Amino acid sequence: MKKKDLEIELEKVPKFEGPDPSLEQYLTPASIAADVLFNAYANGDIKGLKIMDLGCGTGMLSFGSWMLGAGSVVGYDISQKAIDLAAAHADSIGADVSFMLSDVNDVSEGADTVVMNPPFGCQNRRADRDFLRKAMGSAECVYSFHMAETLEFVKDYVKKHDRDIVYDKTYKYDIHNTFAFHSKERHSVDIVVVNIR
Repeated sequence: MKKKDLEIELEKVPKFEGPDPSLEQYLTPASIAADVLFNAYANGDIKGLKIMDLGCGTGMLSFGSWMLGAGSVVGYDISQKAIDLAAAHADSIGADVSFMLSDVNDVSEGADTVVMNPPFGCQNRRADRDFLRKAMGSAECVYSFHMAETLEFVKDYVKKHDRDIVYDKTYKYDIHNTFAFHSKERHSVDIVVVNIR
């Protein structure tokens, strides 16, 4: 599968219905998801492996991992609405992906690779730390999205857990007017995706 074909397929992943601002429910752009997952695939971190998507939302990273030949994929999210949308989409395209309703702190299984776009901590401070902690405790390899301005903090945080960021890439992330507190039609922020090992 070419990266452009992956992006086209990921465009079909359902959007959140009535997104919850406290959970920072923003759909990962298909173009960014495709690029991140294609890089992970090229690094040998997806094909034939067990992939876990923490805070999976409607399944963008889960479905992309499955399309790239993951051995098994399970997505976890605390939102029943998001899990229902993801599961319905899996049924509609015949995707062998499991979706589980769970707080990230209650996830008990491990994986070869964790992919995640966790809450950035804009609405609930430090929300991303539980995700980082769980991801590093669950897999040797983690791909995680963060606000670009927090990169140095993330580097320090993972180092305290005896891990290193071996790769990072910055993207422009367009946030559309989704919630009442959004004053602009569209707002662009810089995000960074890190590979933790």
